Amino acid sequence: MREISFDTETTGLNPLDGDRLVEIGGVELINFIPTGRVCHLYVNPQRDMPEEAFRIHGLSAEFLSDKPVFTDVADEFLDFVGDARLVIHNAPFDMGFINMELGRCNKPKIPNTQVLDTLKLARRKFTTGSVSLDALCSRYGIDNSKRVYHGALLDAELLAEVYLEMNGGKQKNLGLMPDDEANELDTTGSDEPKKRIAAQQRPVPLSPTLSEEEIEAHAKFIAGMKADPAWNKYLK
Repeated sequence: MREISFDTETTGLNPLDGDRLVEIGGVELINFIPTGRVCHLYVNPQRDMPEEAFRIHGLSAEFLSDKPVFTDVADEFLDFVGDARLVIHNAPFDMGFINMELGRCNKPKIPNTQVLDTLKLARRKFTTGSVSLDALCSRYGIDNSKRVYHGALLDAELLAEVYLEMNGGKQKNLGLMPDDEANELDTTGSDEPKKRIAAQQRPVPLSPTLSEEEIEAHAKFIAGMKADPAWNKYLK
C-alpha cells in the first residue's frame, strides 16, 4: 500500500482571502514505512509574507522570490503523488490550499477519497488531551526537537513516524501476518485489526538442528527429573 505523509506551509490561513502556498513536503510510505523517497518544493507565492506566518515557518518573501511558481512544479507534485493516499494532519487546511493552486493552473483537484486525516484518527484514539502533531510526538516518544520552525518536509517526516505508531509501530504484526492482511489494519481509530488469520504451516518442515546424541542426552536429563516437566502437558 503506497501512501504519502504530507504537509504544506502557507502565507496564512485562508486561500479564499488571497493566501498562497509556499512549501510542500511529502514522504513516500509503503505499508506504513518510509521508503526514503521524498518530495520537497518551495513555491513563490507572488505576494508578501505576513509577519505572523513568517514567525511560524521562517520563510521570507525574499527567500521565496527566486523559487518557481506553483504552475511550474504542479506536474512534479502530481507525478510524485500519483494515486497514493495522502496522509495529512488536519487535511482540510492543506487540501484547501493544494486544490486552490491546482485549480489556478487548470489541473485536476485531488478528491477527498484520496485523503486520510490523522487529526480525526487521533481524536478518536485519544479522547482527552491535545492531539496536535507536537502532542502526538510526545505521546509516542518521537524526537521533535528540530521543530524550531514549522517546515513542510520536517513535519511530513514527523507525521510519518506518528502515523506508523498509530498503526501499531514498527513491529505492528511481528511478521506473523502476510502483507496483504497487514494492510487490512483498521485506520478508523481502532487498535484492532479487521481480521486475524491462523499461523501458516511450512509446506516442508525445517531439518532438525540437534544430533541424535544431543536428543538422547536431553531425554536422559528429563527422565532424571523428580517432577514431570510442566511443558509436557502442552506436548501431549
